[in-house]
Amino acid sequence: MDEVGTESSRHSDRHWEVFVIEYARSRDQPIGSLLAGVFDEGTIDLPFAFVLARRGDLTVLVDTGFMREGSGAEMAVRFGIADWVSPVRMLQLVGVEAASVTHIVVSHAHYDHMGAIDQFPRAHLFLQKRELLTWVEAMALPRQFGAITAVLDPEDIHDALRAAEEHRLTLLEGDRDDLLPGLHVRCAEGHTLGQQYVALETARGRFVVSGDCIYSSRNLTGRGGDGIYIPLGSGIGSVWEQLKSMDRMNQEVGGDIGRVLILHDFERWSRFEVSAELGGFRVFRVA
Repeated sequence: MDEVGTESSRHSDRHWEVFVIEYARSRDQPIGSLLAGVFDEGTIDLPFAFVLARRGDLTVLVDTGFMREGSGAEMAVRFGIADWVSPVRMLQLVGVEAASVTHIVVSHAHYDHMGAIDQFPRAHLFLQKRELLTWVEAMALPRQFGAITAVLDPEDIHDALRAAEEHRLTLLEGDRDDLLPGLHVRCAEGHTLGQQYVALETARGRFVVSGDCIYSSRNLTGRGGDGIYIPLGSGIGSVWEQLKSMDRMNQEVGGDIGRVLILHDFERWSRFEVSAELGGFRVFRVA
């Protein structure tokens, strides 16, 4: 193979096949609880999603969704999630069985992002060390601090610790290029104290999985497109850190918001082709 062919092959070896997988909706979510200060736009049926990335013998999830059973069912009631399909079942629509998932990158430990890690018994987990330890600290606070842990299911922390006991958990400390070839993680404090987002190299260029750095493209474009970042309507970190994380993510994609995969996308990923559908929930092919 000539040098050009070798170089092309080397790049293609770093390219991921990427899907956004929708699995739940929260009915009548106030937009003001998502975009700070936007109190005049009523409610939205908010979608929930996670991301599948495949390359060769690697099958990676960025977040996992949650299971609506046990404590997960209690969380679904608390947050008005009447519409749900098992994330495991949604993965099967694109030929992925739970036992074949090799890695999970957890953006942050809220129940709707980490609540199904126990369904993937062979997967190796990656989580920021600060994310795990600050939630342990938060759970130990007196009851009057309960607003901090309102979106946390303690069982998910227990599941992460069980993965650690099985040597299936790596705690990251900061950014990591090529955590897996062509998959990079970036610290993004704000929504939580140890959140991270993921950048993926694909044949269509770099895409970023936002975690909950943003809920909508409008967090980045501002009200009326004025370019003034809108803080999140919820989070336990500072607004200052939220906005810095938003800006960092925006720079990661060179301001091309179409390259940001928003897991609670108000527009429900309408720019991507639909690969499969079940019960009103869809799988979208990104690259």
